Amino acid sequence: MTTVGKVIKCKAAVAWEAGKPLVIEEVEVAPPQKMEVRIKILFTSLCHTDVYFWEAKAQDSVFPRILGHEASGVVESVGEGVTEVAAGDHVLPVFTGECGDCAHCKSAESNMCSLLRINTERAVMINDQKSRFSIKGKPVYHFLGTSTFSEYTVLHVGCVAKINPLAPLDKVCVLSCGISTGLGATLNVAKPFKGSSVAVFGLGAVGLGAAEGARLAGASRVIGVDLNPARFEEAKKFGVTEFVNPKDYNNKPVQEVIAEMTDGGVDRSVECTGNINAMISAFECVHDGWGVAVLVGVPHKEAVFKTHPLNFLNERTLKGTFFGNYKPRSDLPSVVEMYMNKELEVDKFITHTVPFAEINKAFELMLKGEGLRCVIRME
Repeated sequence: MTTVGKVIKCKAAVAWEAGKPLVIEEVEVAPPQKMEVRIKILFTSLCHTDVYFWEAKAQDSVFPRILGHEASGVVESVGEGVTEVAAGDHVLPVFTGECGDCAHCKSAESNMCSLLRINTERAVMINDQKSRFSIKGKPVYHFLGTSTFSEYTVLHVGCVAKINPLAPLDKVCVLSCGISTGLGATLNVAKPFKGSSVAVFGLGAVGLGAAEGARLAGASRVIGVDLNPARFEEAKKFGVTEFVNPKDYNNKPVQEVIAEMTDGGVDRSVECTGNINAMISAFECVHDGWGVAVLVGVPHKEAVFKTHPLNFLNERTLKGTFFGNYKPRSDLPSVVEMYMNKELEVDKFITHTVPFAEINKAFELMLKGEGLRCVIRME
């Protein structure tokens, strides 16, 4: 029996309040409206951003809410005006979007869509400012326009990337956020040359995505910087050749340590922590004359970046990036193809898999700092 145009009842993991375990509930998912797509989620994974907003320690968060934004699935139905995807297409939902019409989308240099860029405060659909989720007639709110901790979800079509139907959805689901962010920060923004040296600050999933990018670019030295020495062994799998723990050097700034290791500084650096001191170190550790530092992490809202102007005058370059400069609909399919062509090694990012009924175990693993990505099977 067709579900097109009808409300679908399904299971979703609902966050009822901050820091409390998610509850598997039966929710009603309304059909997609104009320029919207309803997707059957098959696999989703847990990103630190989900945990951050679930904890709600440093920012406002809306409850009840369906979290989740790294996932893969199949289009169930489309709303009025949607021509980019059709029922049966394999897709990745993405927390940011590509409307195709704004100045950013028309620019070859930007991926920061004016209409659909990330908005952590928006908890409803753009079309009518209402939720597509409800429980017994009461709304349950969206998260990052994706809400993938549900067997079915509704997104704006601009946040849906159509991918190769042969790609294994249990693997490529992790490409819709953190790993692609780190990968693109290196390949699209830092752009290391073959034989270059690259420092990566922070060896979580995003940082290891950045290291993977350095490996693919042919960097000869990839220096991992992290306060947790236990991460180095894992980082070797991603092309990290050396490890620096800032705590091992007394009060000596880590940028000075790296400069001494590399005869004046690395050619490129990618910062993936959000720590303002790490950001400053990442910039000051690149070589004068040609060094490029790329900031990926999101700092505290009151953080201030301080460095001497001579660091710029001596021809060091500082850049920022959002989602690795990838346009979701245009570029993510090619990232999936990198995996299909055995260039990008995605499997090594997936360290745990759990069934949907055990989704809270994924949160426990992340809070303990165990593993990189936990994939959640929806069926």
